[in-house]
Amino acid sequence: MAVALIRELYEYHRWANRRLFDIAAGLGDGATRDMGAHWSFPTLKGTFAHIYGADHAWLRRWQGSSPGRLLGDADFASMAELRTSWDALETDQRAFVDAVSEADLARVVAYRNTQGKEFRLALGPLLQHVVNHATHHRSEAATMITLISGSPPDTGINTYRVAVVGV
Repeated sequence: MAVALIRELYEYHRWANRRLFDIAAGLGDGATRDMGAHWSFPTLKGTFAHIYGADHAWLRRWQGSSPGRLLGDADFASMAELRTSWDALETDQRAFVDAVSEADLARVVAYRNTQGKEFRLALGPLLQHVVNHATHHRSEAATMITLISGSPPDTGINTYRVAVVGV
């Protein structure tokens, strides 16, 4: 697993998150509209707060601490407050990922999940997991946005590569 690929995945992750987050934030009350029980989280704000909470928890785990709970919807009064926290997290996450070496990818991370169960897994696959996890919830957010205001722009990795990387 190449460090360059991990770094590109995180650039994509930040791009895709921002692309949908900005649309959701622009919906005003639509971001807190209850979309029903068939979603992982019933609102756009809750969905983005969960992505943030998971990213935050994983970064802390990689750094050696295991949060007892995930931050979520109730921790943020508004999309603007969530965005402020998210911007700071992205800065910290980027610094961590940029410092990762090839050898670090094999480093075993010992952590506890929010139920207290201990795990020991290699950093490389955990880094991949975070991006993959967010893809699932971004797809839910994109569908919610579609139901509220129309289809959002594509956040696929090929779209990212063409738009941002130029390949």
